[in-house]
Amino acid sequence: MTELPKSTGAPARQNVTFPSGGTTAHGYLALPPSGRGPGVIVIQEWWGLTDHIADVADRLAREGFVALAPDLYGGNVAHESQEALRMMQALPVPRGVELLSGAVDHLLSLPEVTSDTVGAVGFCMGGGFVLYLAAADPRVSAAVPFYGVIQGEMPDFSGLKAQILGHFGELDESIPAETVERLADAIQQESGIVPDFRHYPAGHAFFNDGRPVHHAESAARAWQSTVPFLHEQLG
Repeated sequence: MTELPKSTGAPARQNVTFPSGGTTAHGYLALPPSGRGPGVIVIQEWWGLTDHIADVADRLAREGFVALAPDLYGGNVAHESQEALRMMQALPVPRGVELLSGAVDHLLSLPEVTSDTVGAVGFCMGGGFVLYLAAADPRVSAAVPFYGVIQGEMPDFSGLKAQILGHFGELDESIPAETVERLADAIQQESGIVPDFRHYPAGHAFFNDGRPVHHAESAARAWQSTVPFLHEQLG
């Protein structure tokens, strides 16, 4: 695996290890109050496995899901955008998908998980990986990309099985409306699945309440549709 640049500052949030992609992977696992529930993979932004991503896993757990956020950066967390960009570029998409599929293996192996398939929720870089993972792994039956960034080539959606609910900011200059339209067209033409892409009066990363770009109303609306969507698809 490509070695990632080292970072200083707060470490990644980790509380579990599991085999993945020929190595020992780390992640953050959150269990629901009942102790059991459908499984959801939570995929980090380009910053790494931060407190925000762990909080998303905790929020999903409170909604009844077993949530696993795999650490794709091996314990490193970026604290400024150039550092985050270097870390993202040091993780090839195929390797990221391989590690995420290993996380799906682990999640479905847990006795606490009641579903036969998993959901995937991701943000920015992680939103793109939601789509790459769902396109490659039919065990993903519910995909929720938040302002997903597609790196390089579009995924091959011909094997896609997941229903898709996507959230995008109308003011997000990094993901223009025409890019979202091309993505929706590719998904429908190659898989026959019509994605439900929703748009909000907000910019990029509007769901991240630890950033100045956070837009509370849009984040609340997106979350209020995400939770029932996951329950509908996963049980």
